[in-house]
Amino acid sequence: MAIAYNWKIAQLERETEDNFVFTAHWTLSAVEIEEDKQYSASAYGSIGFQRPENLIPFEELDEELVVSWVKESMGEEQVETMEAAMDGQIAEQKAPTKAQGLPWS
Repeated sequence: MAIAYNWKIAQLERETEDNFVFTAHWTLSAVEIEEDKQYSASAYGSIGFQRPENLIPFEELDEELVVSWVKESMGEEQVETMEAAMDGQIAEQKAPTKAQGLPWS
């Protein structure tokens, strides 16, 4: 199965005077199910926004719209880099390149 990515908004910061959202805190999670095993990875970040000419009323915002703002602000290359990092975390879980332990019991 292919890796499924899920972008979510954890929190918004806004100005109280006019409800301008100036920061979004986001999460990215990735899941892959292979042979009845589930592998997952996640990341958290925040991004600031420039004040637009026309504000959308705060109560009319939805998660899909704000996620689109996050991705647009990050840029396509950074979004791809974040998703590739999730791929790398999952690949490491599936075939670890590092281990810990002692050579004796």
